[in-house]
Amino acid sequence: MADSEEECGDPMLVDRPLTEEERSLALWMLENGKPEASAFIPQLEKARVFRLCGCGCASVDFKIEGHPEPAGGLHILGDYIFGDNDAPGGAFIFEQDGLLSGIEVLLYDGHDACRVLPKPSELRSF
Repeated sequence: MADSEEECGDPMLVDRPLTEEERSLALWMLENGKPEASAFIPQLEKARVFRLCGCGCASVDFKIEGHPEPAGGLHILGDYIFGDNDAPGGAFIFEQDGLLSGIEVLLYDGHDACRVLPKPSELRSF
């Protein structure tokens, strides 16, 4: 997760396929992200969710089948906002060391976890 474990609590390890909602959001974010983002679309077919944030938010970390767990610094491939001006949220998709690594979602009010993923139609660029 992009946030520190201290802020979010211990992450929950899982091993499952992406939900349709996660997959369609990730695809949209890659198709509409930075120019290099589209190169990561083929990895989406081999992506599995392996970690959930400890705070209960909708953020997910990916592991690409046939590759080790992602490591290293985050590189954002697409960065978006959603919600209204009174309660804005943010979402970004990222890679680590050349591997598609996850989706992070957050609310900017600093108090609540974003418990559901935004729909692609709700996202807009910064």
